[in-house]
Amino acid sequence: MKILVACEYSGTVRDAFLRKGHMAVSCDLLPSESDFGGHWQGDVQNIIDNGGNGWDMIIAFPPCTHIAVSGARYFAEKRADGRQQEAVDFFMMLANADAPKICIENPVGIMSTKWRKPDQIIQPWQFGHDASKKTCLWLKGLPKLQYTDVIIKDRYSNQTPSGQNKLGPSPDRAKIRSRTYSGIADAMANQWG
Repeated sequence: MKILVACEYSGTVRDAFLRKGHMAVSCDLLPSESDFGGHWQGDVQNIIDNGGNGWDMIIAFPPCTHIAVSGARYFAEKRADGRQQEAVDFFMMLANADAPKICIENPVGIMSTKWRKPDQIIQPWQFGHDASKKTCLWLKGLPKLQYTDVIIKDRYSNQTPSGQNKLGPSPDRAKIRSRTYSGIADAMANQWG
């Protein structure tokens, strides 16, 4: 398949599909951390608006800064200055892209009421990682992910051995927290590829 992994700088999902033999390309405003596969540094809307390029699948990780409930205390300010609507519009541009298979990943946020509820909510501990990070998936033409390696833990705890959930303010905080866990990426490639 020809796969676009949108808003991914790490290469984690792209590389999982490449290892399965697919033609996968990532796109992000940031350079890729992985040299394993192709990466287009720039605005993904330029790729999607250019006729879609015949993608069989788009897996997208749009920025959540202005739409995740974790930042709800700033919503009034973000609505007033347009940042929230801009984030909603970007999310919907990805959701309405011309591809038969689409997955959009985001944390719990306002898209459940602005658009529709997610098709699935997953956790890293369902895919072999001793971590909690409630993640929503909106799916088009794709089945729900089947859990691959469930780790029994305190599922209501937001504790991770890496401390990812307790990172203090820093220029790299959002970048570190946005990385997709490899177990989830492998499940996507194995089940959707």
